[in-house]
This record gives sequence, C-alpha cells and structure tokens, in this order.
Amino acid sequence: MLVLLRSPSVLQPVGALAASWPLIGTVLPVSPQAVPVPPGDAPFFTAPPTSVAPDPDAPTPADRAAGIQRRTVAQTGSGEFDVVPGSVPPPGRGEVHIVRVEVERGLPVDGERFAGFALATLNDDRSWGHDGAMTFARTDGDAEIVVVLASPDTSALLCDDRGSRGMLSCRNGPRVVLTFRRWVDATDEYADNVTAYRQYVVNHEVGHALGRGHERCPGPGRLAPAMQQQTLGLKGCAQNPWPYPADPPAPAP
Repeated sequence: MLVLLRSPSVLQPVGALAASWPLIGTVLPVSPQAVPVPPGDAPFFTAPPTSVAPDPDAPTPADRAAGIQRRTVAQTGSGEFDVVPGSVPPPGRGEVHIVRVEVERGLPVDGERFAGFALATLNDDRSWGHDGAMTFARTDGDAEIVVVLASPDTSALLCDDRGSRGMLSCRNGPRVVLTFRRWVDATDEYADNVTAYRQYVVNHEVGHALGRGHERCPGPGRLAPAMQQQTLGLKGCAQNPWPYPADPPAPAP
C-alpha cells in the first residue's frame, strides 16, 4: 500500500484511477512494480556501499622498487632464465667487477627494476665499493658474477641444498642465487624493513663471490655484520644490510 501526500498539481498519474479520484490523503493500492520518481526527487533508498577486500598479492611501493610485480610465490619455477638485457657502465672508482643479472622465466618480476636495485645496492658507498675500493658494472654478456633470482625449488637446486626448500640464498661458483621466497617475504626479524633485507642479501651473497667469509654477531645491540648469516637470525644484533654502515649505533651497555 502507498500513501500519497502531495497535492494533485504535482502528482503523476497513477493508473486509471488518477483521472477521477481525489488523491490527497487517499490510500491507493499499488502494484509491486516500481513507482516512477518525479524528476528532482531523491530516490526512495540508496544501495549500501560495497567494500573490496585488499589484494594480498598486490606489491607495495617497496616491492615495485625491487622489481616485484606480484607477491605470489610459486614453489616451482620454469627452470629457464632470461638475461636482463643491456649494460650499465661502472659509476665509481676502483677495481671494476662485471655483473650479469638473470631472472627465472615466469616469475612476476620486472627484470630491469630488479637489476637496477641490485646494482644500486652494490654501488652504494656503504657497500663493497666504499671509499672507492671497487665498483660494479652490468652486462648481458660474459661476467665474473651472475646474480640470479629464482623460484624456491630452482634456487635450492642451484645452491645444491634441496633440504632448505628454497628458503636460503647462496653463492655457488660465479652464481649469486637469490631465492624469490626471501626476496618477497624477507624474514620475521626484517618484516618491518624488507628493503633493508633485500640489500643485505645482495651484499652478503656478492660478498662471498668477492671472497668474504661468514662473521658472527659481535654482541647484543651491535650492528649485525653484512657477512653474518642474518637470514638464520640476528642473534641479538641489530639489522644491518651494509658492509660499511654510515652511522653504527653505540654498543649496548
């Protein structure tokens, strides 16, 4: 039932009864069909706003800067690699190390951005080229260091460490193998700073390619050395991705 309270001068005809019945205060039967709304009148109701659930695999700005296009991590990859094309000259002084960058085909990764992130890390003054000690160039040809981003299973195979199920990166011969699992998720202790973890793992594994060995946490609250196995735990040390950090904090008392 519909009660119409408008004056006859502004009413729209309602069926055949509108021609002969006075409508003010009159109760008329209505059909279940929608009654037209006069121009300018507000609709009888508005639909509640719909909410869209956030996409858990959407990359963050930090992810995109590291080349990640989707945060989806498939355990098994194609086993085939694409070399990131192009070359970048060494930007600094000192001994030049030539790097090639490869990405396992099918990973949701922008190879150019990943390569740019890796080389920017290595050529940061806090990295191995500190104070002009060395510098890094990129090529798509022969290189002494090959930085590889691979799926967990492929990285475990390349690292000859299938027991890790691709949770660990490594250096094996000229290859610096970075597992996509850690590239996306880092570790629990680096969950608040995934960019720093990505810089750490590049510096750590390339450090092995340069002949550096593992180091231990020097003490609670001290910066973890870049060559500490920080993926396995900070052991009381503070996060640190750099071989030569700019402002090391004072040791804990």
